[in-house]
Amino acid sequence: MTRNAAAHDGAAPVGLARRRLVAAALAVAPAAVLAQAPLHGQVLPAAGDLARDIAAAAARGQPLVVMVTLAGCPYCDVVRRHYLLPLLAEGRVPVVQIDMRSQGEMRSPSGQPVREAVLARQWKVTMAPTVLFLGPSGAELAPRLRGYSEDFYGGYLDSALEQSRARLAAARRS
Repeated sequence: MTRNAAAHDGAAPVGLARRRLVAAALAVAPAAVLAQAPLHGQVLPAAGDLARDIAAAAARGQPLVVMVTLAGCPYCDVVRRHYLLPLLAEGRVPVVQIDMRSQGEMRSPSGQPVREAVLARQWKVTMAPTVLFLGPSGAELAPRLRGYSEDFYGGYLDSALEQSRARLAAARRS
């Protein structure tokens, strides 16, 4: 699977620098060891009301990035810490997470109460991590990222964000 990484909105792409960082980290320690490293108090916000969060993100011309995770998943931790937390910290894109086995309640993209695990099944998520790029009504704006591979992950993420932004901009023009 290949996608072209492209620059977006004047900000530096997450691809190359993060790929090098993650590659260097994985060369020194396997992902299972990385998963045990402290998150320094940083976590992705849990999804609470996806309809509200999607509307707020779309008003900024951004997709809502939703990471479907699994407790104890070392690859989820790599994606979270090295790709999604930096995006969130920089204020570039809103990011939330749900746990594909959690019975926690939240609101779906349509505003209906739903359990996290049920929503993950409705989305047909079978692998963690899975990263979705959601727009109005919960529509997926770009192909989801399934699993993790240190090769080109940042480029795939950049490409999906750019495609999502372009689709939101086109919808606003029509």
